Amino acid sequence: MPTKAKPSSSQLARGFEPYKEKKGEEYMSDPMRAHFTGILNKWKLELMQEVDRTVHHMQDEAANFPDPADRASQEEEFSLELRARDRERKLIKKIDETLQLIEDNEYGWCDSCGVEIGIRRLEARPTATLCIDCKTLAEIKEKQIGS
Repeated sequence: MPTKAKPSSSQLARGFEPYKEKKGEEYMSDPMRAHFTGILNKWKLELMQEVDRTVHHMQDEAANFPDPADRASQEEEFSLELRARDRERKLIKKIDETLQLIEDNEYGWCDSCGVEIGIRRLEARPTATLCIDCKTLAEIKEKQIGS
């Protein structure tokens, strides 16, 4: 009986097959854009399911504890969950913006210098808008200003 191949760590991260470029394939060809559209839509769906799960959890777990310490613990737990969901809400918005860039054929190029961001970087961070060099420079500047 044949054994199933183990998925690589990159496949486990978001459950996709890394894109395999064909010889002479143009950067951000239709198949590449379809690949990233699939990744982004799957990610968005996972985030939206997490939001739904949080709402149901909060409705199911909401209780009026007589003990102030228990009430405070529950409120803190809910506060942390809501903060996480707020970050995810912002990420969903960024995913929607990225999907629009793909639709407009403007996805995959650095906003700062205009070079190709690169397929592997985009697979690692599908919403990236800067190439690795420009992102590194931005982080260095941020550290200098923030310190």
